[in-house]
Amino acid sequence: MRAIIMAAGMGTRLRPLTDNCPKSLVKVAGQPIMERQIEFLREKGIEDIIIVTGYMADKFQYLKEKYGVNLIYNDKYNVYNNIYTMYLVRDYLKNSYVTEADVYMTKNFFKNDLEYSTYFSGIKEDFKSEWKFHFDKKERINDIEVGDGTDYIMCGISYWTEKDGKIIKKALEDAVQNENFNKLYWDDVVNKCLKEAEVYITKIDSNDWFEIDSVKDLLKAEEYLKTFQW
Repeated sequence: MRAIIMAAGMGTRLRPLTDNCPKSLVKVAGQPIMERQIEFLREKGIEDIIIVTGYMADKFQYLKEKYGVNLIYNDKYNVYNNIYTMYLVRDYLKNSYVTEADVYMTKNFFKNDLEYSTYFSGIKEDFKSEWKFHFDKKERINDIEVGDGTDYIMCGISYWTEKDGKIIKKALEDAVQNENFNKLYWDDVVNKCLKEAEVYITKIDSNDWFEIDSVKDLLKAEEYLKTFQW
């Protein structure tokens, strides 16, 4: 089991904090967001960690010595969405976690015994333009859409089995080679594979994670952590 951390983005909505620092290395409660993910992965025995960098790639070099991670550079980080990041690491997708590097986890909900591909998902209220899931009584996902409301949404952390990793690898290759993929995200590719792939949700609590997209998000997370029982 390994993990792929997507950290190529520019984090424009988190400026000015990202003027001189990648979004995933911004600190929440004194710790870089990404380092918390890495330490949680290692707690679960997952030490094969790949970080895909882009914006300010040099800032991630210290993580190689500190945690023994592998770095892959996305030279088109400012051209395409994260579909291209995943295309670059498509050969590593099977039996792998995929995480968005701006997800601050208040709880270590990584699992090292997953049998099926899964999106970790919790309920958020009154959201706007979030990826939300449609799933059956067995919690198998049959559709993913971007929308508003109160529902189970994508938290930015997923896991992919060997079988489904191969399916999505092929779909990524087809998308990049044959389609106009400029506006696609990698989850758009997954959505097209849901009839063939077997993907479920794993439910988590709404405060188990915070996506740090803006200064407002950062302040909200830190305010919650003041009352968090460690």
